[in-house]
Parts: sequence; C-alpha cells; structure tokens
Amino acid sequence: MRLVRYGRPGKEKPGLFDEEGRLRSLAGVIDDIDASVLSEKALRKLARVDWKTLPLVRGNPRFGVPVKGVGKFIGIGMNYSDHAAEVGAPIPPEPILFMKATSSLSGPDDPVQLPPGSKKTDWEVELGVVIGERARYVSEADALKYVAGYCVVNDVSERAYQFELGSQWDKGKGCDTFGPVGPFLVTKDEIFDVQDLDLYLELNGKRMQTGNTSNMIFTVAQIVSYLSRFMTLEPGDIISTGTPPGVGFGRTPQRFLKKGDQLRLGIAGLGEQQQEVLAFPKP
Repeated sequence: MRLVRYGRPGKEKPGLFDEEGRLRSLAGVIDDIDASVLSEKALRKLARVDWKTLPLVRGNPRFGVPVKGVGKFIGIGMNYSDHAAEVGAPIPPEPILFMKATSSLSGPDDPVQLPPGSKKTDWEVELGVVIGERARYVSEADALKYVAGYCVVNDVSERAYQFELGSQWDKGKGCDTFGPVGPFLVTKDEIFDVQDLDLYLELNGKRMQTGNTSNMIFTVAQIVSYLSRFMTLEPGDIISTGTPPGVGFGRTPQRFLKKGDQLRLGIAGLGEQQQEVLAFPKP
C-alpha cells in the first residue's frame, strides 16, 4: 500500500493511492495513519479493504508527513561508502547516530526555510524507515519484522551549525522545515529488496545526487537491530538511513542552498518530493 496524509498542516486526513494511481480517502476506515495502524496485523487488515469502495479525493491536495505522532526522528551519518569517500571521511566501524528534532518534520513538498544566519545549508536524499512494532534488543535476522514501511526523507542540514559549533550534529539537523518526509509510506510488502533502491536529487534541474541503497555501509536490518540496543524503537519512529554522494558539502567548489533554489528528489518505488528554498520569515 501507498499510504498518505493529505490536507492543510495540522488538518491532514488519511488516504491511499489505489492500483490506478488515484488518491482515495481512508477517513471512513481509520482515524489517521499513526502507531495504531502500523503493526503487521493492522496493516494486513487495512490491506483487505476494497479500495474501489473508497471515495476519490478531488483536486491536488497538499501532502503532509505520512505518519502522525512521530516520537523519534533518528539519523544515521556517513552510511554510504561513496559518500564517505567524497568528503574524505573514514568508513565508520559502527553506525553514527544523531537525532533530528520532530519539530523539523514537514510535508514532502513544503518549502525549506533557511534558518537565520544560514551559510551552508545542504541537501541529502535518504531512505526513511518507519517502525511498525516496538523493537527492543532485536536481532539483525528479525529486524525487518519490526518495520512498517519506507519513505523518502530529505535530511536538510546546516553544515556550519553541524560542524563549526562544537561536536553535536543535532544543531545542524533539527531546524524547522529540515525534515521533509513522504509523500508516501510504502508498506514493506511492496518493496522487493530494500537494499537495491535507486535514489536521486536534482537542484534547479541539475542532477546532484545519484545512488543506490546497495552502497549502504550498514543495511536497514543492521541499523534497526543496532538502534534497538540503545533505545526502544516505537511504532511511528522514523529512521533516516544516510545519503549517497553529491551533497553540496562534498563538491568542489562547495555549493549550498540559497533563496529561490528548487529541489526535486526521490527513491524508486517510494515517490518524489519537490521543495522551494525560502528565507526564514522574520519573527
């Protein structure tokens, strides 16, 4: 299933895209796409609904984050071997962890706003993993059983905040609008091999990032298992699993986002995002 939440910010309704690519409302079936519908049992029940009986949604509504009530938004740093090479970083012996503030979450096509004093705001197309079942000390072999599905994430990052203001990456990762997610939550049964998905990002129509999840240093199963050693993963948590090469920070000369830039990014089978870059509004 390709599950979505559509409508004005804070007023989103649940929906799905049917087999013919049309948006249909789930409002009469579930209250929202949240922790209560992400377990394997709940998703199987939802999949049995006859989509032909669901009302069509007219027009072109805005899409929000495809999961309501995200408790944790976790990032994995330097997780593609070709990305590590482009920035001259060693291959990490264990996953690098950071947290993105949940207040950074935004819809897939909502604008990205440059924070006050921004100098080095960067783009990062990433595979997002949505947890469906509580995971605590799970094995790598069982890890994917705890996953509800996958989505596109743009891990927008202010590199000056990230690297030049001390040792905490979180400062450059959690600014408002720095976490576009969606458009879809694609359930895991729709993805044949999560370690063989193409990713791409374009800036003003020029391809900047091209990658494949086969180049991950740590697989999705390894990441979920590893994280579950240090924190309990709850349904609705999102893990952003790292970015392929082509970020602005790794280019020569470096290129960072500025007002008016247009981003287009996506992952095979998981949909596409488009964002305009705006200056942060004055308080």
